[in-house]
Amino acid sequence: MSPSQPSQLTLGTNPIGKLLVQYSVPAIIAAVATSLYNIVDSIFIGRGVGPMAIAGLAITFPLMNLVVGFCTLIAAGGAAISSIFLGQKNVGRATDVVNNVLTLCLIHSVVFGGLSYIFLDEILYFFGATPETVPYAREFMVVILLGTPISYVFIGLNNLMRATGYPKKAMISALLSVGVNIILAPIFIFSLKWGIRGAATATVCGQFCACIWIVIHFMSKKSYVHFDLRRSWLRWSLVKRIYSIGLSPFLMNCCACFVVVFLNKSLLEVAGDEGNLAVGAYGIINRTTMFFVMIVFGVTQGMQPILGYNYGAGRWNRVMETLRKGIWLGVGITTVGWALTQLFPDAISSMFTTDRPMIDIARAGFRIYFFIYPVVGAQIVIQNYFQSIGHPKMSIFLSLTRQLIFLVPLLWFLPDIFGINGVWGSMAVSDFLAFALAIVTMIVMNRKFARKFNKTNDTTTATTADA
Repeated sequence: MSPSQPSQLTLGTNPIGKLLVQYSVPAIIAAVATSLYNIVDSIFIGRGVGPMAIAGLAITFPLMNLVVGFCTLIAAGGAAISSIFLGQKNVGRATDVVNNVLTLCLIHSVVFGGLSYIFLDEILYFFGATPETVPYAREFMVVILLGTPISYVFIGLNNLMRATGYPKKAMISALLSVGVNIILAPIFIFSLKWGIRGAATATVCGQFCACIWIVIHFMSKKSYVHFDLRRSWLRWSLVKRIYSIGLSPFLMNCCACFVVVFLNKSLLEVAGDEGNLAVGAYGIINRTTMFFVMIVFGVTQGMQPILGYNYGAGRWNRVMETLRKGIWLGVGITTVGWALTQLFPDAISSMFTTDRPMIDIARAGFRIYFFIYPVVGAQIVIQNYFQSIGHPKMSIFLSLTRQLIFLVPLLWFLPDIFGINGVWGSMAVSDFLAFALAIVTMIVMNRKFARKFNKTNDTTTATTADA
């Protein structure tokens, strides 16, 4: 193994536990850091601008999910495919993936960012903005949308950096983005009096610094997989495959977008005069749940190259061991989230706002929504497992069940019966139903995969014996 080759080439031999630590810990650290700076931004906005700014920020969540969705369509698909190619010892094709991901990130950022910028006010009102909250939402999103080329290249290439065997460098890039953001946010918000626009500007500045670091990595020929002008930069067959695998997280983000729209509108309807405060309370709950979800995503990001490599290499036992350990890690993380939100809901809300009515609304939301939260970790891991091994249809199906198929019908009738508590209850019930379906799907599909691998191994053994 040459000095330039990454640890990725040990994915088929090293113990799974060791590999999960090696790949997941940096991804978890990066995820925690990213979640923390989202939380810190919200705290700065809530305390530096006011409760209506928190509600305005909550209105931007659907659009932010779409922004991330059009990027993960490329990033997640590219990461999974590059790992599978490297498992097959095909470095050239992995290089094609890197080239194509960069091109697609730039195209998506210009098209989606541009259209969203042009129709920004219409989008925000559709997502549940009111005359009181839309100025804050608009001010934040204008900066974010102008920075989408930077954001897309950062997210897209950072996923590939991890997938091609550089988990620590991927962690450093995420930490660099977070560090710059946390340093600049209070300066822009408080010292320069830029308000919510300052928080968005700090986010883009942090991503720009990290983006430069990542681009330098992929430009260096010392990197095992790097940009190559002689290889394909936009090949339809590869683009189609990237989209097919990345479609699952893309749809998950799209579902999250429209679900938040339903939630915001439902909260505005059932909460009456306190509608904006209820939306703000949901913003606090959303930031909290995403903190733990992002940590689970860190686990799945660490699992992804291990699963993709060993699936591509035909090592089924190692695939199963990785999945089992990943599920237990996911459940452990969301169980911690359940315990903290059940025990300290007011303390969590008070970090974001001093507005007592908003804290009271958030308390009930925490208690009801997080009641079933431990099982969410297992559902997320199983969903991402199918994506990592190149079976996007199963991953898409599971992502749709949790955020759309179960939740939206529940939101039609439970709030009519239980009021605002019915909104929180709808989220909890849909999570449990999605978890149960994910377990059944995993058992059925893994039996099919096991038979396929056993048949392939038997054929290989017979051919070797005949020879």
